[in-house]
Amino acid sequence: MKIYREVFSPIQVNTYIVEGDNGGCIIIDCGCYGSAEEKRLEDLLTARGLKPEMLLNTHCHLDHLFGNKFMLERYGLRTWFHEGDSYNHTTAPKHALMFGLVMEAPPDPAGYIVDGEVVNAAGLSFKVIAVPGHSPGGIAFYSDKDNVIFTGDALFAGSIGRSDLPGGNHELLVTNIRTRLFSLPPDTVVYPGHGPETTIREEMRSNPYFS
Repeated sequence: MKIYREVFSPIQVNTYIVEGDNGGCIIIDCGCYGSAEEKRLEDLLTARGLKPEMLLNTHCHLDHLFGNKFMLERYGLRTWFHEGDSYNHTTAPKHALMFGLVMEAPPDPAGYIVDGEVVNAAGLSFKVIAVPGHSPGGIAFYSDKDNVIFTGDALFAGSIGRSDLPGGNHELLVTNIRTRLFSLPPDTVVYPGHGPETTIREEMRSNPYFS
């Protein structure tokens, strides 16, 4: 597994390109906004000889969806996410206006994924771990083989996701991080939806929400 990170849009969302076997890759939270950022993503994939085989969303807030239309039009991929975030998926264009941004309605998903499911593509396998609280359908993608987890906006380096958006629940988020993420091996590398990577050990030790 090789992991590439691109930061897109005025909201500075992390888009992850996870390389697997034979030039295949999985893209998590495609946030490219506008043609220049779409070209930047395409150029990266072309330069590394990568072919996207699956598109995943940790949740469906607008910044994590900006590039989904591009992924469908350019690579023929529809995303997979938890059904609990269907409302956020549907209302993303309305929420974009609140940030002074414009987006078209995102494409319908390929389907829904659930807690405990294992998704497979490009020779990669990720276990779906439900971590609602930032959003109703928030999920993380965990690889025990490669010792990494993509947490979306649930857990950040030194912080956690906001819970003041529709469907958010602070107490639920904190509980899920404690029980579902902090139960992973401490050296698991955390790749969040915004900001730098961290580890489960570091967040258990120093994250102010759990001190």
